[in-house]
Amino acid sequence: MLVSLVLLVLGALTAVVTPRLMARAQWPEREPVVALWVWQCVVAGVLLSFGLSMTFSASAAWQAVRGQVFAPAPRAVVEAYALAAYGPWSAVIAVLLALGGLWTVAMLVREIHRAQQRRRRRRSELLVRSPLLPGEEPGSGPLVVLEGERPDAWWLPGAAPQLVITTAALGRLKGRQLDAVLAHEQGHAQARHDWLLHCSAALATGFPQVPVFAAFRDEMHRLVELAADDVASRHFGRLTIALALVELNEDRGVFGPCPTPDAQVPLRVNRLLAPVERLTAARRLRLTAAAALVPVVPLVVAFLPGLSALG
Repeated sequence: MLVSLVLLVLGALTAVVTPRLMARAQWPEREPVVALWVWQCVVAGVLLSFGLSMTFSASAAWQAVRGQVFAPAPRAVVEAYALAAYGPWSAVIAVLLALGGLWTVAMLVREIHRAQQRRRRRRSELLVRSPLLPGEEPGSGPLVVLEGERPDAWWLPGAAPQLVITTAALGRLKGRQLDAVLAHEQGHAQARHDWLLHCSAALATGFPQVPVFAAFRDEMHRLVELAADDVASRHFGRLTIALALVELNEDRGVFGPCPTPDAQVPLRVNRLLAPVERLTAARRLRLTAAAALVPVVPLVVAFLPGLSALG
């Protein structure tokens, strides 16, 4: 049972330690794309650790599972894992982890279903508020303009992502600010940030007591906005997208002393107006490579006894 327990402890430690380490790090705001990659690798490593632990525990508990998992393996490899010595707790661990896996899938399916319902509802509202002209196809254009006294703009994901903007926002956005807002939203669409938000929300909702999943959800909401800001700033400049954010949000009280649900907007504006130097290419490469190793570690732990037996 040693391999199964090591994988279980490895996943648990990663889930507890990583949010603390990332909270202390200063570089994610400078490199949001790298930070998004790091978080995805960490969560993948946690899930992979638990999944492999479930596989070895189930193999020890039931001969039928063992026969499927180790079917092509030589006898020496099977003996290296000492599955017969796992004990009665292997079945309990396997069942608990399997239930966790099923719950994860159920939460993800529910989140995707709810997102689809919200998307259909918002598209129906758009058709009512902005009916199609004769010969116009639904979703045929990247921009939808709505009559509205409140300046607002949002991204509507889907097969044909669209930027929805009110006439009040059009009246406020000057020069290339509208193009910058469109580039920001296109950055979300091209990177498929909606899938990151769905997955992180599903894990955080399904396992609210697991620190890494709650931090994963919160950081995804923050980092995807920073990454999209960087996309827009590369094309139209930091000042342009910063002024566009101010124009769209100054009437919502987000720049006052009291915190609001959009409290991250002032932080985004300050980041754009007072940029810090990016990490060097070498350090970005090191961080990317180190993150890629996180899901590799449980694979090494899982295959090491078998490879040692073959050697």
